[in-house]
Amino acid sequence: MSKYGTIPTSSSAGGGAPLGGASPLDFISRAKARGASALATRRPWRELGDIHAIGLPPSLGDAYLRVRANLAHFAMNYAIVVLVVVFLSLLWHPVSLIVFLVCMLAWLVLYFLRDDPLVFFGRVVADGYVLAALAVVTLGLLLLTDATANILSSLLIGLVLVVLHAALHKAEDNADDEVGRWYAPVPQQPSH
Repeated sequence: MSKYGTIPTSSSAGGGAPLGGASPLDFISRAKARGASALATRRPWRELGDIHAIGLPPSLGDAYLRVRANLAHFAMNYAIVVLVVVFLSLLWHPVSLIVFLVCMLAWLVLYFLRDDPLVFFGRVVADGYVLAALAVVTLGLLLLTDATANILSSLLIGLVLVVLHAALHKAEDNADDEVGRWYAPVPQQPSH
């Protein structure tokens, strides 16, 4: 049987030194599959930018429900928007941009793309601790690059954009799509 054009998925397929018990091709294949599955939760940008779905909420309570529903529905899109805002703000700070990219690589390797639990000095480290440590290290390193005001203002701008869009985007059509997902949006309350 010919295997031409296929990507080997086990280290026994030959080629490549083991990297943590797996070949580099295993790592690349897993990264590609996880990236595709993460991006699969992204909603179409047309849906996010639909002008006809924008409207003022009738009350503060309705705005809160819209924000919760839209944060669940557009979670990946909103994360991309905030990361793009931060990335664009760092273009004028090349050292911060390099630190940001190195930290993103660390996040990919240590949190998003690993299958096995992280073991440190013979002890298994829980995902919550890995997440907290990566967040603190990333924020600390970025703040040490003398771009503190720039980073904080870009995060604030990204957050304001996300919350503003989430409050103004009518979420009536979103709730049915979310059934069975890893999060539970707030069901729409009937208007009085």
